[in-house]
Amino acid sequence: MADTTQNMMGDSTEAERYLDTFRRSEYVEPEKALIAAILEDAIHQYHKNRHARDAAGKEQFREAEEWIMRKGNGWIFTFVNVCEFLGLDPEYLRRGLREMEGSGSELEKRERRSASKRAA
Repeated sequence: MADTTQNMMGDSTEAERYLDTFRRSEYVEPEKALIAAILEDAIHQYHKNRHARDAAGKEQFREAEEWIMRKGNGWIFTFVNVCEFLGLDPEYLRRGLREMEGSGSELEKRERRSASKRAA
């Protein structure tokens, strides 16, 4: 988790502060550990497959990106709800992921293109 977090946040000080939220107690509730694993896996898949050329890698990236970037919290395991349960700011994490990527996510680019087509 440290590698994923450090890649996402860049600054090791910020990464350490993030990880400290999980190290505060010797015992982490199983539910919290599971929720953290869900978030960690999504971020890992996002990073690992963002430049994938094979169909499976592209699909894994698309699924992770869609989950991370989707707005709303109508389902218990949405990105927003997972972040809030862990005491994290979902927009801060999204912004960090987008900045690593450059000019925004593929999902956002597709949404902008379809919006401009509908407007035309």
